[in-house]
Amino acid sequence: MLARVKRVIEAMPQEVDGLIVLQPENRRWVSGFTGSSGVVVVGRQGQPVFLTDFRYTQQAGKQCQGYEIVRHGQQLTVDIKAVLERLAIKKLGFEKDYITVGQHTKWTSEMEGIELIPLEDILLDLRAVKDPEELELLAQAAAIADKAFTHILGFLRPGLSERRVALELERHMQDLGASGPSFDTIVASGVRSSMPHGVASDKLLEENDFITMDYGCVYKGYCSDMTRTVVLGKASPRQREIYGIVLEAQLAGVEGIRAGITGKEADSVARDIIAAKGYGEQFGHGLGHGVGLAIHESPRAGATSEDILAVNNLVTVEPGIYLPDWGGVRIEDTVVVQEGGCRNLMASAKELIEIK
Repeated sequence: MLARVKRVIEAMPQEVDGLIVLQPENRRWVSGFTGSSGVVVVGRQGQPVFLTDFRYTQQAGKQCQGYEIVRHGQQLTVDIKAVLERLAIKKLGFEKDYITVGQHTKWTSEMEGIELIPLEDILLDLRAVKDPEELELLAQAAAIADKAFTHILGFLRPGLSERRVALELERHMQDLGASGPSFDTIVASGVRSSMPHGVASDKLLEENDFITMDYGCVYKGYCSDMTRTVVLGKASPRQREIYGIVLEAQLAGVEGIRAGITGKEADSVARDIIAAKGYGEQFGHGLGHGVGLAIHESPRAGATSEDILAVNNLVTVEPGIYLPDWGGVRIEDTVVVQEGGCRNLMASAKELIEIK
């Protein structure tokens, strides 16, 4: 973990002497701590410090390698200030998009002499570039999602509720080693498949429905995310048409991902195909997003994104077409950005599957 601490120190703006980290994914990334309560303090000099309460001191001692572990009492702010003074931190950077107004007010009143400086989330940017250990865990999370798709193809049948399908996906992923779903599982069938975030409902699957399944799991803290759309029965000509357009766009989107392009450029590859077929207005979300310890991370691939894709970023590629009162299609892979291309973590088939 000290290699990550070093990266944090190098990324600190010059106007701060140190950084306090509370956001859970940031905290886990920089310290290794998997519990629910703790504070990281990193100064430019000296050993990083992890403050936690009685419940987690043993866990922190095992997980936070290279850290000084401080057990705080009832007055956490007092203990934080003591650490800051010991590390000669007078200008403290904090996560401006995570710390609440109430927390900031408390710190201001109880940490006299410490200048609080709001920072953009520098750790989020650091987390966007995955190291080899992270890439392996992400690949294993993706493999579990892939296996769940193979399993669910033999499970789908008319009369099942969307909620039952979601539960089966989640159960099977946990049987394969996942700790749980990485977000609320989306199973949207029939006309509900026109809802991009149609979380599983009590609607029953019907013959000839489109079924869109967008799901993933958490494996050792890291997330997977994939989407497949199938037909329960025989596809109609219109279903084949819409599916074919989305598939063409998705394949082109994956082919176009490479280091050095912007999220806007990545998005346009798939979006232009859908727009040329007359369905541009029905693709209303971005092409994709980063994935890691959180299901939505940097970088973002969308119509206005200036994020520059870098080697070992993870991004989803998930174009879709959504037609109200008819249905919709989305196909999604998660890929690792590389020089000149990308590596797809998903192996599940993408040709139109008819379940008969």
